[in-house]
Amino acid sequence: MFRQLYDWIQNIAVYLIVVSAVMHAVPGKEYEKYIRFFSGLIMILLLFMPLMNLTGMADEFLSLYNSREYEMNRHGIESAEEIIRGIDILDFVPEEYRGAAGSKDAGTGAGGTDEAGAETAGERIEVGEIRIGEEQD
Repeated sequence: MFRQLYDWIQNIAVYLIVVSAVMHAVPGKEYEKYIRFFSGLIMILLLFMPLMNLTGMADEFLSLYNSREYEMNRHGIESAEEIIRGIDILDFVPEEYRGAAGSKDAGTGAGGTDEAGAETAGERIEVGEIRIGEEQD
């Protein structure tokens, strides 16, 4: 009982310290009334927290918040999925590269082999083999 009372008073004290630090850190006075309003709402919640814990309202608020947060996240994911489905990847490729994207014959110019053994065809490089973790001679 005393531990809960101590924790409650400690939460209020820490909150008041944080709010006063925020009030002093805000550069202009035009946002002061908004910060005071918001901090006052939170202070009311902190003051009524022991009463809400006794009546079980704190659990009700937590479940309500979690369900609302879940719905908002689900809605955001669904809307992002619709946007992504409607996007063509070639919309993000610059115009000068669009002709070469996805075509096998693009860049068939004078081919050759560089010193690493990679075959080159114009602007395109084809690597025959990649070895990782082995010592080279």
